[in-house]
Amino acid sequence: MRKKAIVNLMLTVAASALFITGCGGDGGGDKKTGGGGSSSEKGSVKEFTAFFAVPGSEINDDNEVQKIIAEKTGVKVKETWLTGQTAEEAIGTIIAGGEYPDFIEGASGQQQLYDAGALVALDDYLDKYPNIKEFFTEQEWDSLRQDDGHIYWIPQFSNIYGEEKVCEHNDEAFWIQTRVLKWAGYPEITTMDEYFDLIERYNKENPTMEDGTKNIPYTILCDDWRYFCLENAPQFLDGYPNDGSCIVDPDTLKVIDYNTTDTAVRYFKKLNEEYHKGIVDTESFTQTYDEYISKLSTGRVLGMIDQWWDFAFTAGDAIKSAGLDKQGCNYVPLPITIDKGIKNQWHNSGGVVNTGTGLAVTVSCDDVEGALQFVNDLLGQEIHDLRFWGVKDVDYKVDDKGEFSRTPEMRTKVSETAYKASHLCTYSYFPQWNGTSRDGINAMTPAGQASEFYDGLDSGKEDVKECFKAYNAETYVDMIGTSEAPGAWYPMWSYSNNLTTDTDGGMAWTKIGEIKHEYLPKVVMAKDFDKAWYDYMAAYKKCKPEDFLSEMQTELDRRMEEAAKYK
Repeated sequence: MRKKAIVNLMLTVAASALFITGCGGDGGGDKKTGGGGSSSEKGSVKEFTAFFAVPGSEINDDNEVQKIIAEKTGVKVKETWLTGQTAEEAIGTIIAGGEYPDFIEGASGQQQLYDAGALVALDDYLDKYPNIKEFFTEQEWDSLRQDDGHIYWIPQFSNIYGEEKVCEHNDEAFWIQTRVLKWAGYPEITTMDEYFDLIERYNKENPTMEDGTKNIPYTILCDDWRYFCLENAPQFLDGYPNDGSCIVDPDTLKVIDYNTTDTAVRYFKKLNEEYHKGIVDTESFTQTYDEYISKLSTGRVLGMIDQWWDFAFTAGDAIKSAGLDKQGCNYVPLPITIDKGIKNQWHNSGGVVNTGTGLAVTVSCDDVEGALQFVNDLLGQEIHDLRFWGVKDVDYKVDDKGEFSRTPEMRTKVSETAYKASHLCTYSYFPQWNGTSRDGINAMTPAGQASEFYDGLDSGKEDVKECFKAYNAETYVDMIGTSEAPGAWYPMWSYSNNLTTDTDGGMAWTKIGEIKHEYLPKVVMAKDFDKAWYDYMAAYKKCKPEDFLSEMQTELDRRMEEAAKYK
């Protein structure tokens, strides 16, 4: 690693002194364990520390909901996030220091933490915490066991309690601004060619926004691990779900390489054509994530591929706050495939267990039971409501039937950056539920509350509501449709994300990533596409992708065999 990078990482870690010198500290109160019940003691709040190796937004030290949660649980967590480094670099520096925060999520650096012996095995604790124990089925818990037979982390996302309630498409899609669809009379757009043709025609007739700002027809996010926005579309275009690193044929249960399909060639050739027409943003391959979000926030970008969670809570809120919905700058997903007649699988029902990473407790935590009791408390309904709905009569109201909703004023406030920092506390990288509340009436989060979701479109998303009406849709999911949950293998990215260079397949996977980062921008920008693709494929084959695919096939077979045991 370069000296400058090491210095920057050390400065970042040193600045987070709470988890370098104060791991598991008292926070001014008596030390407690919470193994049997609440960890709260009147007048005493213990402070834990947490580091998440992903970008995130810190909240104010005097955050109001965090204080309420601390009063009810006896615990407050100081969260820090990744800034300016890759996850692997940041985790590597923490490991080198030998001391850890109480909680950690290493993202793509999770395997490093396991290999370093930095994590506490959770097996012997789970039965003490009923809310944690019910978070997964026995089969799902077993899928989290590492090669030593123990469980070390808890995947936080996509778990469904009760009935599934989904209004937002939280996943990947071809997104397009509503103004483009409205201009064209809300046409049916289902293929890649139709999508780009519409953007071309709109931009030709409407090259600027109302204030004269020049539109960006299509941009591509390629920064670091987010280059999925460029490279993985072929799997979706052929009608497969997001296995991330490969395609799985559900009939033969065989792994297919989506990087070399005919559809991959057509997709990248299309990007190449659009680049030379001036449709693809020329800064696509050099822009940072922050620069990308800034572009989207101005309303200039007509379309892109991305995951909803990657832009909606930053750029989406900025568009809403700026009133750009009145110009039709909000995004909706389209059911794009390579050709007509292919059923898309951009959205699948059911939850996803990402076995590759999750929330872990580290060996530097001096109160493991207190830490796990806090996680248990966060999954209780009262605290879960505080995290995602906020404070009753302040952030939401309850009618005489027990249904939660928000007024227009409440919706405006909860989307404001300053209000979120000072008041809301979701503990967003701790385990959380989707689906139906334990009261059987409400959704676990406002995003899943159909009535609240639709009413909320009147505040900052009038353009989306008009668009839904034109397509006989009520939600983002309706715009693209829902497919059944994929098979027991799904998703394969939960395995490939944790591959290391210790195996032939892992070595090939690493090299494939490097080659795609290097060559795909060249392919898109090349004057001679055919030659650029030939050069890319030649370099790609030298990575020995067959080693990677073989390892993925072995894992696929293993997963199917394991699933058969629980039938």
